[in-house]
Amino acid sequence: MIAGTFISTERQAREAEDAIAELDRALSSEQVLKSIVDGLPREVVDGVRRSLATERRERAELLFAYQKARAGDFSLLREQAGNDPGAFLIVARIIRGFSQKDLARKLGLREQAIQRWEIEKYRSISLSNYQKVAQTLGVRWKMSDIALIDGQSPPIYDVARDDLTKVLRHARDNGWLETAETSDENAIATLVRHVGDHVIRYGTPSLLRTGLNVVDHSHDWSLLSWKAQVTRRAEAIIAEAKPKYRPINVSWLIELVHLSQLDDGPRRARDLLLQNGIVLIAEPQISGMSVDGAAFLADEVPVIGMTLLRDTLDNFWFTLFHEIAHIVLHYRTGLSSGFFDDVTSQEVDEFENEANQFAANLLIPEEVWVRSPARIARAAEPVEKLANQLKISPAIVFGRIRMERNDYRIFSNKLGRGTVRKQLLING
Repeated sequence: MIAGTFISTERQAREAEDAIAELDRALSSEQVLKSIVDGLPREVVDGVRRSLATERRERAELLFAYQKARAGDFSLLREQAGNDPGAFLIVARIIRGFSQKDLARKLGLREQAIQRWEIEKYRSISLSNYQKVAQTLGVRWKMSDIALIDGQSPPIYDVARDDLTKVLRHARDNGWLETAETSDENAIATLVRHVGDHVIRYGTPSLLRTGLNVVDHSHDWSLLSWKAQVTRRAEAIIAEAKPKYRPINVSWLIELVHLSQLDDGPRRARDLLLQNGIVLIAEPQISGMSVDGAAFLADEVPVIGMTLLRDTLDNFWFTLFHEIAHIVLHYRTGLSSGFFDDVTSQEVDEFENEANQFAANLLIPEEVWVRSPARIARAAEPVEKLANQLKISPAIVFGRIRMERNDYRIFSNKLGRGTVRKQLLING
């Protein structure tokens, strides 16, 4: 379940009921499911079916908790809200039997103000307004709770000066700071504040999945800084475009695969993803990082971050679909913690294996691959013929051959080098 997610209004409850009914139709009718997954490879369809079943179960649990709360049993709703002090205020409103409109009237505010605060789980509220809301709801509050809401007490990191300087240099080179003339001390203070604010709101990417070993990176300053910057850029896009991700909608996946044929495919992919509720941000890695791509949530909007460390088409498209796989397959089972992937790792855990298989079958269905002469080709012609048949970039097939044969000397001039960064990076 997505951490801190729960239903808090009648409108959200109705939306959940509609979504559950739609999911029931898809899961109980092969004809309805076929209309959703038509054209997708069988292995991908199996993954989508499992993800829809998970989505249905999670939504039903959220709805049940809200219905129980409306009937006077608030235990499940409290559990779903967790320890977030902003979420606690929302639960307190429901316990008091207030609608958002009722609370707004008691505070002398417009209903839209309460709606905005609750969407943000009161993270942008001032100390005085937090106190007013808490008192109106009969909530006993502590200064430590308010400090978290107001962002007054960001986490303190013991960061080595060399690490701070490295991130500062990267920030200046890549336009993170508003003015290049800012002194080093002020610029570092700004970066520390950005990371602190980010961690208060979203937590830390403590699980860096680069294989079977899951390592604690909650104090990896470069990774925290990179994720904070990717999220800040994503939030600006979310505020303007207001994307909405619908797990039941996967019909766009085939169109995305076919975009790989086009010279401007990466740029078009970014636009298509946004149309379907996913934000793609290309942000160069900070020296020392080992992340090709990442998938996580900004509130409930899926975000893909890519470093484009290897500026080749084969790496871009596989990494992109690997992260999309995490969104489609793991939206309710890990995306809130996030996946930070080095897709060159030879050993993978269950989540990574699922994402690898999903991405590989979307781009080159296994049943096609095992019969294709391209698998054993020594010349380019059979490879390009298969790519044309599948309507994908030949670089994807060449890249797979190099990986499967573990021979990175072959077809090195067929990968579309130098074609992605100039489309997606701010500085080209």
